[in-house]
Amino acid sequence: MKINLQALKFTPKQELRDFVQEKVSKLSRFDDKIISADVSLILEESKTPENKVCEIRLIVPGNDDFVKKTAGSFEEAILVAVDTLQTILNRKKEKASL
Repeated sequence: MKINLQALKFTPKQELRDFVQEKVSKLSRFDDKIISADVSLILEESKTPENKVCEIRLIVPGNDDFVKKTAGSFEEAILVAVDTLQTILNRKKEKASL
């Protein structure tokens, strides 16, 4: 699976890039048909500390899966987004087996 990372309004450190690669690549265990993942990390201008946004779009034949999560850190937002996508992929797999 190819992972495309885009950061808006900041330049991510290598540790954050590696974190995205590690966590998002695990999604391929849940669906082997995933072609690629488009990950956008956005630093929103807001007065609250919950201003880090992670958007992940999984490119899958048929319908793409998309999740957008906001948190206090990019790592937290990535973890929540990946966890949500795992749930979505598991549901799709269960429906397909029925």
